[in-house]
Amino acid sequence: MSKSKAPTFSVRDFFARFPDDEACLTHIMEVRFGMKHVCRKCGVDSTFHRMTERRAFACAACGDHVYPTAGTVFEDTRTPLQIWFYAIYLLVTTRHGVSGKELQRQLGVTYKTAWRIGMKIRELIGSVDSFEMLTGHVEMDEAYVGGRRPGKRGRGAEGKTIVMGMKERGGKLRTEVIPNVKKDTLRGVTLANVEKGAAVSTDELVSYGLLNGDGYKHGRVKHAAKEWTYFDYRTGETHSTNNVESFWKLFKASVRSTHIHVSSKYMDRYLNEFAFRSNHREMNNAMFDLIVSRV
Repeated sequence: MSKSKAPTFSVRDFFARFPDDEACLTHIMEVRFGMKHVCRKCGVDSTFHRMTERRAFACAACGDHVYPTAGTVFEDTRTPLQIWFYAIYLLVTTRHGVSGKELQRQLGVTYKTAWRIGMKIRELIGSVDSFEMLTGHVEMDEAYVGGRRPGKRGRGAEGKTIVMGMKERGGKLRTEVIPNVKKDTLRGVTLANVEKGAAVSTDELVSYGLLNGDGYKHGRVKHAAKEWTYFDYRTGETHSTNNVESFWKLFKASVRSTHIHVSSKYMDRYLNEFAFRSNHREMNNAMFDLIVSRV
């Protein structure tokens, strides 16, 4: 079977691996502490055994208790762990995301619970990838996200959230909500995320004109002149913003079809979710373990 027909971590694989809450609790213990580790109380490299009356494991040497869900989103939850795990699975494997109503239907919980679970997972997904400066050739483009409104379209449209995307060719994509597209704002975002000396592709927005002075090999693509790629003979770089624009196209289509509307208050969490799926196109057991270890 082709890769598209045989996912590395299918729904069948998920339920075979996590058939109940006990399997989920054991998995949290394994990824956070390990079933055998140095006990914090007695200092012995000991094995830990499941306790029957509580969500805890006991040291075989001294009996000290370890609560694997302590300090996580699972600590005080009354929602079964398997439901949390399945929600994580849905959010990181579904191409267009999962709405709160869809989580409610899939998980069999109230909408309030489904919304809270989804937002908490989106918040945590943003902490999974370690921060590294983007290098090489980076495409940058801003977008305006929001429903249809009367008045001016595109740049300057009122009532919309401005988002910034930076895509390293052959590497990771990073997104950020920004208050405006002024020079100081774009310069600050660029300096914080893109290594100096990198080649940077943007469109013809005047605010990007500052990049050459900061040591970047900056190339503009003039969309107004129907130009989609530009070859700079001085640096030998081919400039375009096609990769990051493709991400914005998918993101906006997903918001329209799946979420209908995303408020500016929570926009960064949805961006984290979609950027994560863009950076990790093929979900597998190791990636799932990494997410669970951060909860």
